[in-house]
Amino acid sequence: MAGKVTKSSGNIFLDLGFPPHEAEVMLLRAQLAEALRAWMEREGLSQAQTAKRLGISQPRVSEITRGKVELLSLDYLVGLCAKVGISVGVRLAA
Repeated sequence: MAGKVTKSSGNIFLDLGFPPHEAEVMLLRAQLAEALRAWMEREGLSQAQTAKRLGISQPRVSEITRGKVELLSLDYLVGLCAKVGISVGVRLAA
């Protein structure tokens, strides 16, 4: 049985029905969490090792790796990225 296919807007959170302002923040959080997860993988770090390097608890690392972005602020994730040298930029479109 074939279901209806809807083209994505490019923001899964918007597609899931979040209000536009919330969807944008959630997408940014997810992108930053993914960048941190990829960094952990490249470095070959366990969650415990990552926690030590970032100066945070292992459960916080678990939240990042599991994509629990609703539990993490944008500011917090930007700060963690900065600690490990992940460049974060903002591009505005009118």
